[in-house]
Amino acid sequence: MVVSDAQPEAGTVRGDPPQSVEGVRAPASPPEIEPPLTVLEPQSGWALLDLKELWRYRELLFFLALRDVKVRYKQTVLGLGWAVAQPLATMAVFALFLGKMAGASAGIEHYPLFVFAGMVAWTFFGNTVTTAANSVVANERLVTKIYFPRLVIPLSTVGVGVFDLVIASGLLAVMALSFGVVPGWSVLLLPLVVLMLGVASAGVGVLLAALIVSQRDFKYVLTFGVQLWMFATPSLYLPADALGPTAQTYLPLNPAYGLVLAFRQAALGGTFDWYAFGVSSGVGVLFAIVGALYFRRVERSFADTI
Repeated sequence: MVVSDAQPEAGTVRGDPPQSVEGVRAPASPPEIEPPLTVLEPQSGWALLDLKELWRYRELLFFLALRDVKVRYKQTVLGLGWAVAQPLATMAVFALFLGKMAGASAGIEHYPLFVFAGMVAWTFFGNTVTTAANSVVANERLVTKIYFPRLVIPLSTVGVGVFDLVIASGLLAVMALSFGVVPGWSVLLLPLVVLMLGVASAGVGVLLAALIVSQRDFKYVLTFGVQLWMFATPSLYLPADALGPTAQTYLPLNPAYGLVLAFRQAALGGTFDWYAFGVSSGVGVLFAIVGALYFRRVERSFADTI
């Protein structure tokens, strides 16, 4: 390589792209692309859900859910067996004490299968509410160091619940075939029922997550409250006919009641209760809207109060 100290020719402007020996202009360097600019401004009052922003952070949502799945089953003896241990253990307790001793199984064919189908749906609902409610506090370092939509954190916990639900549903299918139960056309409604279960549980979890950040008392009441909620959902262990018309009218105001009932009816067959499913779904959507609105209102103070 020969280095020349010659001055630039007349007419050339200092800073122009260099020319080769033959006078051919060298290719210009590509223009610099400025990174996108994100302006963070405080929001006042109630803010609507920013779906575009959530979609922009969809990869973060996926990887947080994947991280939670890996952490849940890392260094465990049973591994994926924990996804079915909880509904199986609860089924055994209900089948023994409520079914045999209290006579709740009267008139119900295959009562253990009846209870297990309900517990699969309830486990998804209850675990999602619990993990979503504690998710923001559990990710304190992530919240205080970088910016992203905080709503991504509780929403990512739904992925863990869906993962457990798929595994438990596989065992439910095996049990149903062993009892000779073949679902009908209503099995096509399962994706819709699971979607509404996810919406309702995420809505309650998001609302509690925002409350726990500011008031830690909710964290200690959460586990006890979820257990009471389970017993206040009689569709887990009793048939709808045993509850009476008045109870069947008002119990769907509990979103878990109608959605658990709909999951069992869709998975095992039988007459689908559209009233209970519709009312419980509506209440679940209402929880989701209220939870998202309140979460958006207080999330700007999370980094200071967490």
